[in-house]
Amino acid sequence: MVLYIHGFASSGLGAKARIVRDYFGERAFAPSLSHIPELAVDTLRQIVGRTIVHEPVRLIGSSLGGFYATVLAETYNLKAVIVNPSTRPWVTLGAHIGMVTHFHDLSRFEWTRQHITTLKSLNPETIHPKNYLLMLQTGDDLLDYRIALRRYEGAQTILEEGGSHAFEGFERHLKSIEEFLG
Repeated sequence: MVLYIHGFASSGLGAKARIVRDYFGERAFAPSLSHIPELAVDTLRQIVGRTIVHEPVRLIGSSLGGFYATVLAETYNLKAVIVNPSTRPWVTLGAHIGMVTHFHDLSRFEWTRQHITTLKSLNPETIHPKNYLLMLQTGDDLLDYRIALRRYEGAQTILEEGGSHAFEGFERHLKSIEEFLG
């Protein structure tokens, strides 16, 4: 299974999730996760734990989903493609405390200091770079790509000039993603 993990205030209906489902077909799963980090990670751990006994699990995560993919990759020794990943979401998402609007259905949720604390507690102490394909664009307007380069030093990396936080042209790399995931 290829498990796609969406970012903050997004869903399994986002553009990259659709691209992954279209490309990988029945092998792809892109759930819509709770905005509550503890629930999101619990859901992901249940999915991985129940699937890994039957078939290999590979991860693709974008932004906050890249952070969650890292948590899972380090816990279960999985391969993960991380796209403009949030490396310190407890810092970068601190500015969003309060009411937040989902991108896809415009519903609202409350983002709290407790959510920030939970994210910090989930941070893996170590990174095994061989497990990662790091995809970055220097034009990311939300996250500093250089922080991810340092955090995942030694990982296979695709670094493109320009672009955006959404990683423009993601679909151009599907074959490389598939080859990396095996």
